[in-house]
Amino acid sequence: MQPIVNIAVRAARSAGRVLLRYYDRTDTLKVDEKSRNDFVTDVDRQAEQVIINELRSKYPDHGILGEESGLHKADSDYQWIIDPLDGTTNYLHGVPQFAVSIALKHKGRLEHGVIYDPLKDELFTASRGDGAKLNDHRLRVSTRPSLEGALLGTGFPFKDQVFVTQYLEMFAALMRDTSGIRRPGAASLDLAYVAAGRTDGFWELGLAPWDFAAGVILIREAGGFVTDLAGGDKFFTTGNLVAGNFKVHSAILATIQPFLTPNLCA
Repeated sequence: MQPIVNIAVRAARSAGRVLLRYYDRTDTLKVDEKSRNDFVTDVDRQAEQVIINELRSKYPDHGILGEESGLHKADSDYQWIIDPLDGTTNYLHGVPQFAVSIALKHKGRLEHGVIYDPLKDELFTASRGDGAKLNDHRLRVSTRPSLEGALLGTGFPFKDQVFVTQYLEMFAALMRDTSGIRRPGAASLDLAYVAAGRTDGFWELGLAPWDFAAGVILIREAGGFVTDLAGGDKFFTTGNLVAGNFKVHSAILATIQPFLTPNLCA
C-alpha cells in the first residue's frame, strides 16, 4: 500500500473509532437538520476533524473538501474529498450500514480511495493503476452478463425530490429483469459492494462528490465502469451516476435512456 494511502487508512480508522464510540448512545447526540431530510451530528463533525487533522499533519498544503466543513485550500493541485459518516440517518436509527469515505484527486484526476466500514472492520482501498482491495483481498466486479438475474443497488432521491417521477420510472423498468434492487442507505458502501462483486450494478441521482469519489476509483480499479446517466464523465457535475461491470453498466444505461431529461444529464 502506498504511503499516502496508509495515511488515509489511518485517518479512516481513527474516524471509525469515533463513530463506534457513540453508536450505542446516539440518543445523547445533538442533531441538526442541514436541509430537508439531511442531518448532521456532533459525531459527523468530530470524525471529520479527526480526518482533517490526520491529513494536515502529513500534507499541510493539500486542499480538502469535507461534507461538513466545506472547501479548504481550493488552489492546491491535491484535493482530499471526505465524508466522515456516510449514512448518518442509518447511524442515528441504529441501522448497521454506514462508513467513512476518503478520496484524493490530483489535478482533477482521482488517484486514491478508501472506504471503511467500522462495524464490520471492512477496509476497501484503491489506487490508480494498482487495483482495488478489500482488506488484503483483490477485488473484481461481477461477471454478470446482463440485467437478468442481476442484483442492483440504488438510493432513493429523498433530499431533492424534483426527479422522483423519472427515478421511479427507471426503478420500475430496471426491476423487471433483475433479481432484486437494494437501497441500504450509504452510497459509498453501495459502490464498494459493486467493486467487490457483491452487487452487479448501481445507479443514483443527486449525489455529492464525497458520496461517490472513493467508490468511483474502487470500481474502476476493480475492472468496472462509472459514468453519468448519458454514459459520459459529468457525474462530478450532475451528481447522477451509473456503475457496474461493462455489460450490466451498458444495460442500465440502455434501460433508463427513455426516461432521461436534459436537466438530468447537464
